[in-house]
Amino acid sequence: MSTTPASDPPAGVHSLWRLRSYLAPHVPALAIMLGTSLGGVALSIAIPLVTKALIDGPITDRELGPVLPLGLLALALGVLEAVLIFWRRWVQSNAVLGIETAMRHDLYERLQQLPMSFHSKWQSGQLLSRATTDLSAIRRFSGFGLLFLVINILQVTVVTIVLLNMYWPLGLVVAATAAPIVWLSMRFEKSYVVVSRRVQDEQGDLATLSEEGAVGIRVIKSFGRSEHVAQQYESAARKLYDTSMDKVRLSARFWSFLEVIPNFAVVVVLLLGAIGVGKGLLTPGELVAFITLMLSLVWPVASLGVILAMAQEAMTASARILEIFDTQPDIVSGTRVVEQPRGHLRFEHVDFAFPDALDEPVLRDVNLDVRPGETVALVGATGSGKTILTALVPRLYDVTGGRVTLDGVDVRELQLPHLRQLVATAFEDPTLFSMSARENLTLGRADATEAEIAEALEVSQAGFVHDLPWGLDTRIGEQGMALSGGQRQRLALARAVLAQPRVLVLDDTLSALDVHTEKLVEEALQRVLSATTGLVVAHRASTVLLADRVALLQDGTITHVGDHRELLATVPEYRSLLAAETESEEVSA
Repeated sequence: MSTTPASDPPAGVHSLWRLRSYLAPHVPALAIMLGTSLGGVALSIAIPLVTKALIDGPITDRELGPVLPLGLLALALGVLEAVLIFWRRWVQSNAVLGIETAMRHDLYERLQQLPMSFHSKWQSGQLLSRATTDLSAIRRFSGFGLLFLVINILQVTVVTIVLLNMYWPLGLVVAATAAPIVWLSMRFEKSYVVVSRRVQDEQGDLATLSEEGAVGIRVIKSFGRSEHVAQQYESAARKLYDTSMDKVRLSARFWSFLEVIPNFAVVVVLLLGAIGVGKGLLTPGELVAFITLMLSLVWPVASLGVILAMAQEAMTASARILEIFDTQPDIVSGTRVVEQPRGHLRFEHVDFAFPDALDEPVLRDVNLDVRPGETVALVGATGSGKTILTALVPRLYDVTGGRVTLDGVDVRELQLPHLRQLVATAFEDPTLFSMSARENLTLGRADATEAEIAEALEVSQAGFVHDLPWGLDTRIGEQGMALSGGQRQRLALARAVLAQPRVLVLDDTLSALDVHTEKLVEEALQRVLSATTGLVVAHRASTVLLADRVALLQDGTITHVGDHRELLATVPEYRSLLAAETESEEVSA
């Protein structure tokens, strides 16, 4: 779902704060990170003070004895600072990766919980962008930006206090640089959050085009539209480039200004410090220490731009991720289970309309009783609601009126995992995954034996898998692109059969098969359907013959239920849905 900044929930500190629970398991690591960082700040201040003591003491007095101990002390402090930095980074890496992993797990789990109504509205590229780019932005800030935002502010504050105590006129010069930095940071934050959101949304749009170009490559090539699709991608990429350049220019102006401020302050300090030494208001050691401490502030101040940019990106990313976490699923698991499932399926006065079109019902007052072990074929014109009706059984969608029951229990009261073990669906447009044929087959039943797999392959006439380079262990490519349409349908049918459900839903599963293969599959399916309840969406008379009864769906409601031959003889609408030559073949059969 491509959104515009004006309609997006505002990003701010509160967005990051809502994700604080992910820090809880890593509190010890965070304490170590904070402690080592504070220790590093203390050491970075202590080393210039030791240098001051060295210059103003033994060097000024020309006493060589104390030089070696003070020099070794400065060296020891430097080594200790390096050790603390190493310790902090080692702990930091583990903690930050742990936070990102936990968030990625919860985000993926949430996406699995959200219903089809959610996924039908959101572009896959936008979801992919949130699961990758946005999580990375949060990881970078939580692992680097957040820590150094605290440490750098603390370092600037403490060093400024030390400088004020050391020589207050120069200390005021340093303190005065804070005013323009604060003013500029506030202006930068307001502008950067808007452009940052635009960049992240446009990255999602570009990811969508990339995915569609890869998945639909056969269609693109077959219509000769490669150049057209490439131009669409180029246009989106150019738009992202322009927005990203706006972001870069904004950041560059901010960082450049931050670079100028501390360097200008160093020049002023050198000038005033030299005058102070000349007048005896400062010792040479104090001036060296002052300048050293002053230079130690250059990086904390200059890095403020990077850190604030990271903070804005992380806040925007948090707001985008919270959009998903805050989406409440309209399909919630029940608590009941069917102890001894028989597969008695009933549609009782079922109505359905999509959430954004409640005044345009797809189904109206549908009533259908499918007895255990019975197979009913759904026949209807394109757009009559057959696919939606079958989707109500495993609760891919929920009814908006009436109810669907399984063995007398409303499916909304059943535990979702339990319901979807009892109901298996094979779709007309099968979805296969970039894994092996075996993994695709056993997706719904991981404990299936070799004999059961072989039987499912035989029923669906999917024995072609044994001819693949590595048999069942051959990876079949994303979306099963390495297979033909008929092969994908047969493999998806074998997956549904292997699940051994109490209710088997076939949504025009045989549409891509040739007549010979279809006949073999139908003969084998007769055996499977005799032991389970079947709901079959059919467009061919040959498929209708698999069923014990036929239900005619017209304009969203079931108008006739009966035997195929009976409906063929008495219902003109039913007769017109089947090809004339197929009708005559089936009547004579």
